[in-house]
Amino acid sequence: MNEWVGALSERNFLLFFVGQTTSQIGSGMAPVAIAFAVLQHGTASDLGLVSAAGLTPLVVLLLVGGVIADRFSRRVVMLSSDLLRTTAEIGLGVWIFMAPPPLWGFMALAAVVGVGSAFFNPALTGLVPQVVSSGRLLQANALNSLSGSVAGIIGPALAGIIIAVSSPGWAVLADGITYAVSVLSLYLISIEWVRSESVETFLAQLQQGWTEFWSRTWLWVIVLEFSCVNVLIFAPLFVLGPVIAKQSLGGAPAWGLILALEGAGAVLGGVVMLRWNPRRPLLTATVAPLSWIYPLVALALRAPTLVIGVGCFIAGIGLTIFGTLWTTTMQREIPSEVLSRVSAYDWFGSLVFLPIGMAVVGPIQEACGMKTTMIGAAVLLGLFIGVTLLVPSVTRMRAPDGHVPVETSTE
Repeated sequence: MNEWVGALSERNFLLFFVGQTTSQIGSGMAPVAIAFAVLQHGTASDLGLVSAAGLTPLVVLLLVGGVIADRFSRRVVMLSSDLLRTTAEIGLGVWIFMAPPPLWGFMALAAVVGVGSAFFNPALTGLVPQVVSSGRLLQANALNSLSGSVAGIIGPALAGIIIAVSSPGWAVLADGITYAVSVLSLYLISIEWVRSESVETFLAQLQQGWTEFWSRTWLWVIVLEFSCVNVLIFAPLFVLGPVIAKQSLGGAPAWGLILALEGAGAVLGGVVMLRWNPRRPLLTATVAPLSWIYPLVALALRAPTLVIGVGCFIAGIGLTIFGTLWTTTMQREIPSEVLSRVSAYDWFGSLVFLPIGMAVVGPIQEACGMKTTMIGAAVLLGLFIGVTLLVPSVTRMRAPDGHVPVETSTE
């Protein structure tokens, strides 16, 4: 058993794991809660604008966040980001209790959460190798994916139940409280941080991150691919999915169940990745998101809830396989001192079109129809992945020895 979860024997990683698992449960509740809070008085286009408002500051500030995370203590950056997100989510939850927030209110608080995420995400990629021994890095990433996947089951299902019996405000409020747990866990982590002696300017450090990013063809090709793939998966799923659930599947409980099944699939994917180290990680990671074609088509055809849920279960496996292999490959191939900056370029490139996709998918489905929009997304998804598989550095990269050492950490 130690071979599977040995990373949890290391104090810093255990604290990190507990905090992130807890906050991810709350985050799993938020998309369901906010979607149905907006749809109580709004439309799919309104929901798209709220989603875009949260993503826009995330995209705009990611590169700044990457430099900050390489320049200062990543733990402190993440802790501060979670304090900001705690305040925003608790504030929105209280506002929902007091009165239905106007559209601008949803958008403003979503933007605050996006600001926090812009600094948190690049620091997260760089912090993991600092809180676990190098021999357990793949295992640590698999455990992180697994915990997020378990949270992806509990959070949406719990939100669906809460909304059915009370108010979306409780789910949003719970999300804010779980961010506070993450703040506490990050505060308790003890790692040495040595202030960088570099006298480089902010722009020089940003340029260095770009040079490292652009020098690796496999890296920028997959990021370019996902700048489109993320739009084709998440804009239809999180904007149009709740609308379909409200119109045809019974509302929030059905949508919560569908997302919970996606989380269950992600759990299985995480369990697989605890023991599986493919010899060609990027080839495997690139093929895995093809699994999302099934749920997009099932939603387009307005299949029964369980049929859509099975599709999301399969897609959850694929998404976790991609995420674990992608993160581990970046951490292995990119020097630690520039990792957060390169990660910021990864996040920026992957998300740059998503706010636009969130904002326009509602009007597109009004013009073209729900079925045509969803099936079109599925076809384009397959096309972009197929083109990426033509790049030799993606398909030929090989992983190091897949054995996971189980020695005790020297920390």
